[in-house]
Amino acid sequence: MNYREGPINYGNLMYDRRVVRGNTYAMQLLSWKQHEAHKKMLQRKQEKKENEVHAPEMKDVADRSDVQTELYLEEILDHIIEVDMECQTDAFIKRLPSPAFIPQKTGVDVATQIEEGELFDFDIEVKPMLEVLVGKTLEQALLEVMEEEDLRNLWVQQYEYQELRNAELAEVQRLEENERRHSEEKVRRMAMQYEIQTKAEVVSKKVAAHAFSIRYLADLIPSVFISLRNKGFFYDEIQSGKSLSSINRVMGKSICCLIPNHSFYYYCRQWYLASDRLQWRKSIYAIIRITNNLMAHNQSTVIFTQF
Repeated sequence: MNYREGPINYGNLMYDRRVVRGNTYAMQLLSWKQHEAHKKMLQRKQEKKENEVHAPEMKDVADRSDVQTELYLEEILDHIIEVDMECQTDAFIKRLPSPAFIPQKTGVDVATQIEEGELFDFDIEVKPMLEVLVGKTLEQALLEVMEEEDLRNLWVQQYEYQELRNAELAEVQRLEENERRHSEEKVRRMAMQYEIQTKAEVVSKKVAAHAFSIRYLADLIPSVFISLRNKGFFYDEIQSGKSLSSINRVMGKSICCLIPNHSFYYYCRQWYLASDRLQWRKSIYAIIRITNNLMAHNQSTVIFTQF
């Protein structure tokens, strides 16, 4: 038998008399009927209170006395009388055992048919599941162990690779440093070789210019002196000897000519001894200009002291 719920009656709170309407803080004004009912209720409470019987108040506890209030009175004696009595009960009548409690049947009976092999045998059916679980667990454990071993081998390989890389970097730096030193040494030696070759070329040019100037001046100097002598720039030795002492006193200085050609120095000295002061100065300036122009090729130096 099914339980059937009764109809649900819905209500509206707007029309419920138990819901207070308006401001709850304001004084509630009752209607005339409610006021009369409330007044009668208070009157009934007062009458009931007046009709109630109250126990007298205990003023003095010492004035109280013990009173026997039991339902059956007993005689209180100093010596209690004892009497023996006997009683026999009837024999118990045998009865059938109480039937097992069967609760009242509820609902509708339904029947079903279970064929052979449809029920689940735990001991038999659980074996394949346990084999799968144990196999998967062992396989996962082996995979984790192999993964840890692979990670360990990978770390060892990384460490060895890092050591090899550091060694190769050190070797590369050493080779780069050697190459840099070799390059610097090569550049330095090339600069030295270039400087040596430059100096050799300069020396060879100087030697060639010196030889050329000697050969050129060997033919030029006699012609210059011959030309000067023909023009009257030279005087005889007697006259020049007389004026030599006076020229030295006037000038107060001596003259010196440093030229690689000693024959030219001899000609200049003879010319100085044979010339007077003014003509000698003009002639020697001309010779200096010619000689310096000719010997500029081999960097030779002609030095005359200040007159």
